[in-house]
This record gives sequence, structure tokens and C-alpha cells, in this order.
Amino acid sequence: MLEELPAMVDVVIEYPRGAMIKRRPDGSVDFIAPLPCPYNYGSIPGFIAGDGDALDAVVLGPRLALGARVRVRVFGVIDFIDDGCEDPKVICGEAVPGRLQCAGLLAFFSSYALFKRALSRVRGSTRVTRSGGWLRRPGRACGQARGDSRR
Repeated sequence: MLEELPAMVDVVIEYPRGAMIKRRPDGSVDFIAPLPCPYNYGSIPGFIAGDGDALDAVVLGPRLALGARVRVRVFGVIDFIDDGCEDPKVICGEAVPGRLQCAGLLAFFSSYALFKRALSRVRGSTRVTRSGGWLRRPGRACGQARGDSRR
């Protein structure tokens, strides 16, 4: 699935930057977060993650409207397991993220995993929820050395 991901994708925003309510694609409430989300969060139609939902995406930059559909560049992918299912997070935007932004993304998804793990426990699940770092990195912006082709 991730190997087939194009360089540019369409993302539908389900959770605008600064929002505390995460909605499903049908508009119903998925959950209410304890803190505002620092990123625009949505999904990429036509790509399905291991949890059966559309592939999740973060769109860096200014706040976008709920339901907005934007075409953006793919910069990297963060490994995420949600309640035992592969649920990678595709990092997108207009401008390549810098080192601080990349570190912030990793910290956010580590914290998000803790919150989601607690939510899963409340819902009666004991399956694994964790963030595992970069699967595909955005290149030198996140510390990749010149000539290092790891992705």
C-alpha cells in the first residue's frame, strides 16, 4: 500500500488544526481529544490502512476547514499501530518540514499513542497501540545525511 503512494495525494480534512473533536468521514464524532490537535488531520481517499479505514494523513501548514479537500505533496510516513492494526500516518504539505517540525511530529504521535492506548483500554481492548517512528523520512529536512537514500 505505501509503496503505491504517489508523490502528490488528495487529503480530506476530518480534524482541522486546533480542533478537539475528531470526526469520522461521515461527520459523526470519533472522539474528543484532551488537547487541541496541532496539525490538520484527515485521510487519503482510495487508500485503505490496516484498520480498514482510509489511510490517515497530516497536512502541515495553516488551519484548513473541516471537509476541505486539498492536493498536497507527500513528505514521509510515520509508523503507527492502533489497537493492533497497522495505521500509518502520511505526512504531507506544501513546504518540506524542518528538523524541529519532524521532531514535533514524532513527539505528537508518541503522545497520541498513549492517549489512544488509554482510550482502547477504556473500551475493553488490550491490543497494542504504539508509534514506531519514521517508515519513510522526508529527507535531509529531518536529519537524513546527503547521499543517504533510506526511505
